[in-house]
Amino acid sequence: MISVTAAEFEKAVEAALRSIPPEFERFLDNVMIEIKDRPGREAAEMEEPDDILGLYVGTPIEDRMLEGLPPMPDCIYIYRQNLCDMCESKEELIDEIRITVLHEIGHHFGLDEDRLDELGYA
Repeated sequence: MISVTAAEFEKAVEAALRSIPPEFERFLDNVMIEIKDRPGREAAEMEEPDDILGLYVGTPIEDRMLEGLPPMPDCIYIYRQNLCDMCESKEELIDEIRITVLHEIGHHFGLDEDRLDELGYA
């Protein structure tokens, strides 16, 4: 387990977001990123376990286009304490934050768990 300040954690999330290629950034305009200490009601409603690292809540882009849905805001939750609990060093934490952020963004783009695993984001 490692401990970092909220500001340090937020900087690592921002760095992960900056690693997204520019051609994909425009597809993230309608996605909010929220850092929470632990999963709450949003995870319980989706019947997710208490130890998840992140959660995407929304409609993937491809479904939105197919169904002609209006652009409702999506949200990606990143769970600080769960990530800190699983890491032994700051370097490991930064890497896990990046993987988690990109994993949840992958869901926004319609990627399933198998494909995310193939890409190294599981």
